This record gives sequence, structure tokens and C-alpha cells, in this order.
Amino acid sequence: MILPRRQLLATAGAAFSTGLVARHGLAAAPTATDRLLAGLADPFSTVAPMPPVAEEDALLALGYVGPVSDGGWTEMHHVAVQAVRRAFPRLRTVYVESMPYSADATRLLREFVAEGAQLVMTGADYGDFLTDVAARAPDTAFMQCDGRPIRANVSWYYIAHWYVSYVIGVAAGLLSRDGRLGFIASFPLPSAYAGANAALMGARSVNPDATMQVISINAWFDPQAAIQAANALADKGCDFLFGIMDEAGYLHVAQERGLWAAMWNKDIRQFGPDAYVASVVLDFAQFYIAQVRARLAGTWRPVPQLLMMGQGVDRDPWGQRVPQAVRDRADAVRARIMGGWSPFSGPIRDQHGNLRVAEGTTMNDLDLYNWDWAVDGVSGLP
Repeated sequence: MILPRRQLLATAGAAFSTGLVARHGLAAAPTATDRLLAGLADPFSTVAPMPPVAEEDALLALGYVGPVSDGGWTEMHHVAVQAVRRAFPRLRTVYVESMPYSADATRLLREFVAEGAQLVMTGADYGDFLTDVAARAPDTAFMQCDGRPIRANVSWYYIAHWYVSYVIGVAAGLLSRDGRLGFIASFPLPSAYAGANAALMGARSVNPDATMQVISINAWFDPQAAIQAANALADKGCDFLFGIMDEAGYLHVAQERGLWAAMWNKDIRQFGPDAYVASVVLDFAQFYIAQVRARLAGTWRPVPQLLMMGQGVDRDPWGQRVPQAVRDRADAVRARIMGGWSPFSGPIRDQHGNLRVAEGTTMNDLDLYNWDWAVDGVSGLP
């Protein structure tokens, strides 16, 4: 069901604007706070708060989906943890790299609790393992990035990357010769749907004939598979590559074959300076600091949170070969979004021609977070 759109900002408020915005010279989003659908949080409004804990007695534990040296997603989370260490020098931290999606995850999470963790943060898809452990650890707060479950001591957070993807899509539509765009996805998950859909919608706002071909490689970090997918897309005539991967594999292909490429996680233009357009860059530092501060104070609540564009996710500076006219046009769209306009308004049809979002209706951020269907013009996703 499509619900009226809400501006959904993380509860740390203005703190999120101090990182990405300051470094990249971009205007910050309005400093407002809201809950990601009050109904998700209300059942826990009467739950007694967790007891406060002294910094020197506290333990932050993290279960990473990949290695901290992946050059992407996990690295950016680890950078945020380093910021936490600087902000709370007496706080202890412990982490596990490449935490498995198996019963071993349950064992590792139990070990975190046994070691005295007051706050546990994990990547996506650990839902059942996490909730089982959380049910037996009421004084430990659990947060899952790109998660789904909400419990008295479990919540999730994520970045609203679809707005940045739309802006990059505008640039893609202007840069591509024939409007053939390619997308390298990990798995056919909502994050991939949202990224591919938003980018194509941005491209079609300036080139209505643009299309998006998606190849899923069934891994978050597999440079060889990403390179193979990128070459396959290039062989099909795609001259602009985008995707959600944790490494620079397809940027190398774009550089070698004279294509354009937009990336994820951080600025990695050094691996393909002529091909590089921009990245969906992440900055979790202020968010992590805010969560630790709340848990230490005993004020942490199980409220799902989205880090909005300008407050945890944004684009980095445009690549050196992106023409000024393209930059200006894409940034004008970004400014409209920052002002409250949503590009995700109907009519929107899926890849089979079915009307999914009626005219006069706008997808809200929970709809976008759970996006599980491909828009018209996207192929390669179920």
C-alpha cells in the first residue's frame, strides 16, 4: 500500500550534517526529526528504558558482513567505529569480520552478550539469529543495518540512498550516448531494486528512452564476478555502469573500455579517474556516536532510523570529466529533493506494465526501503 510521504530523519538531527556536508560542500537537509512510521515504535513506548552505563564499563560489539579492508561498505562502518573510539576513549569495542549467515552468527552474538556488550550493531540479514539472542538479553540494545525486525531491544537503521541514486541517474541520462545503462547488483534485494529503479527514473527524467539492464552476481564482494558482469553489460551496449558493490571492479572495466561509472560507499575515483562520475558516499560516524551516547545515558529506544541525503549519505564531488552543464542540472534536482520534493510520485508502472503507484500518490520512505519490484525499463531483476 502506498502511504502519504513523510520526511523521515534520524533522531540525531543536525549532527548528521557535520560529516558528509562539511567535506563535500553540499547544503544540508532541514534539521527535523520524525519516526519512520509511528506505528512501528509505539508498541514499545511503555517499555522501561535500559539502565545507563558508565563509559568505562561499556562495550560496543559489531558483527560485520565483510572484511574491514573491503574498500567499501564494511570499511565505512569501521571508519565510524574509529570515530566512536575517539569520542568515547574509555569505551571498549570488539568486532567480528565476515560474520557468517548461519548458526555461527547466533554463537558470536551470544559471545558479545556474555562479554558484557550494551550495544550490538550488525549488518543485514541476521534477523532471526539476532532476535533469538536479543530475547534473552533485555539490557542489550541491538541495531541491524538494513534490517527488518523491531523488538523492545532491537531496531534497524539504513541510508536513504535512493535519492542520491536518482540524482546520479539524472547525470547518467545526460552522459549516456544511447541511454543504455547497466547495473551490477549483489542480490535481488530491496536495496538493489531501489538503486536501479531510482537511477533509471532519474535518467528517464532527461532521456525518456533510457533503459537499465541488471546483472546480479550473488555476492557483495567478488571483484572477478563484478568485472565479468561489467564486461557483459558493456558488450550489450551499456555505456554507463552503476551498482551496489563493495569494491572497484566495474570501475576498472569502465576506465579500460571508455565508459562512465558511478560507485558506492566512498570516493574511489583513483581506480578510474576518466570514467568516474560520482559515488553514493556513506558517513555513519555521527549516527554511531549518537547511538552510543544514547545507550550510555539509558535513553536508547527501538526506533527505526533512516539517514537522509545530506545527513549520512550523499554524492561526492563530481568526476573530472563530468561537464559543468551535467553537474548543474543534476545538482538542481538534488536541491529540489533537499527542499522536500520527491521524484517518486505516480504514475509509476512496473516492468510488466502494471500500475504500481497511481497519479497523485507518492511513495514514502518505508515503501522505498522495502521496494521489491522493478520499474518499467529495468530488466534483469525478478
